[in-house]
Amino acid sequence: MGNWVSWLLVIGGIGCLILELALGAFTGFDLALIGGSLAIGGGIGLTLGSYKVGLLAAGTLSLIYLAMLRGWLRTRLTVKEHASNVDAVVGRVGVVIKRIAPREPGMVKVGDEVWRAELAGVEEAARDAGVTIKVESVEGVTLKVR
Repeated sequence: MGNWVSWLLVIGGIGCLILELALGAFTGFDLALIGGSLAIGGGIGLTLGSYKVGLLAAGTLSLIYLAMLRGWLRTRLTVKEHASNVDAVVGRVGVVIKRIAPREPGMVKVGDEVWRAELAGVEEAARDAGVTIKVESVEGVTLKVR
């Protein structure tokens, strides 16, 4: 064989990079990083004049990526959905800081925020300051609590 194996590694690696770009990172950068490993391995083979060293380098770099770095990269690229703003308040527990009665809003503290609050049910008993409540829903800037 000759250095044509090293050239195949370089060309195959660049092909993987181009395919990754064409797919729009659909593979989660796997093709790009494995393609980079192949191209680097081919480049090492060309530099040292040994296709065996190039194959060994490309294989080693690819295995290192697959065995160690792939899981770490996947966790970094995964988008985690967190409730934000008003949605984050529903279901949380808070404390009444100003009395809430039927048809008479009061104030509650949920976490570090103070909110205007009304009772979720019209026939519910009033809640005095210091009583624990649970947020049932949100209407505008008013919490409906139980």
